[in-house]
Order: sequence, then C-alpha cells, then structure tokens
Amino acid sequence: MITLTARAARQVQTMHAAQGDASKRLRVFVESGGCSGFEYGMSFDLPKADDQQLVSEGVEVLVDPTSLAYLKGTSIDFDDGLHGKGFEIKNPNAQSTCGCGKSFN
Repeated sequence: MITLTARAARQVQTMHAAQGDASKRLRVFVESGGCSGFEYGMSFDLPKADDQQLVSEGVEVLVDPTSLAYLKGTSIDFDDGLHGKGFEIKNPNAQSTCGCGKSFN
C-alpha cells in the first residue's frame, strides 16, 4: 500500500485540477537512474490493464506491478514551507537514499 499525507493529497488534487484531464490519475513509479540506482517518479496518467489501483486520502493512485514491489509501505508527504522540498517519499524498502531524496537502492 502507498499512502499520501493530507498535505500531499491536497497538492495532488490542486495539480490534477490544473492539468485539465479528469480521466487521468496519479501514477507513482520507480525507474532506473539517479545517484543511487533507482529514482522515484510521479505523473498523471491513464490506467493500464496491469496497474494496481489504490486510494489514499481521496486520491486515486496507479502503480505498475514492478514499481509496487519497491514501493510497498511507502508514504508520500508534501512540504511547501520556507525550506520545503516538495514531495517527500519515505520508503521503508530503501536500503540507502541520496541526498536529493529522489533516488534510492
């Protein structure tokens, strides 16, 4: 399961409304790259046949099967304060992370 905090959900809902296509959902995924081997990605996308579809804080989230294996138990927060980093992903499966917070292994 992937969970969003209330702050992250509000930000996703704001961004979703601005992108203008109500049929798209939030996709959270993992791809190779970054300083530590893998990096996180988020986009708005249409569901695919093999996607896991989750709901957290009222936001529909799509995750492909490969990414789901890396993201189980992950929580996503959003920090927009003075030193805010934007979306912050806390992944209990990551053995190490990069200082940027967007890559892991």
